[in-house]
Amino acid sequence: MNDKSKRVVIKEIDPEAYEAMYGFEKYLAKADLEYSLKELIKIRVSQINGCAFCINLHTKDARAMGETEQRIYALSAWRETPFFNEIERAVLALAEEITCIHKGVSDETYQNVAKLLQTKTLAQTIMAIIAINAWNRIAITTHMQPALD
Repeated sequence: MNDKSKRVVIKEIDPEAYEAMYGFEKYLAKADLEYSLKELIKIRVSQINGCAFCINLHTKDARAMGETEQRIYALSAWRETPFFNEIERAVLALAEEITCIHKGVSDETYQNVAKLLQTKTLAQTIMAIIAINAWNRIAITTHMQPALD
């Protein structure tokens, strides 16, 4: 069945569920992660998951906060560019492995990011990656669509 209007709108049907997710976002807003890094995580994870709604939302947010078009466009091929620093590269690798969790998170990836981030920041990074994966799953499952500009 392809009728997207037949999908549940969780925000309307179960607002408490959304409030719980927003609580997660409020926690992450206070996290020690740089805003640009949070948005890179959100965009990259959303690219992997194929979540058009979240890609649209977070690329706009990133641009509004000063992220460059060049880095946004190159994010899906971040390993092939010089545009991302050592911490960003380590976090993007972790984000990819957590998102594709069926492959596991390698010791190499984990240790690489752990040597660059404080322990609490690492924990917050993991939680930020988990949060956007959850939002992607909500948006994809319920066929949330990005608005046309």
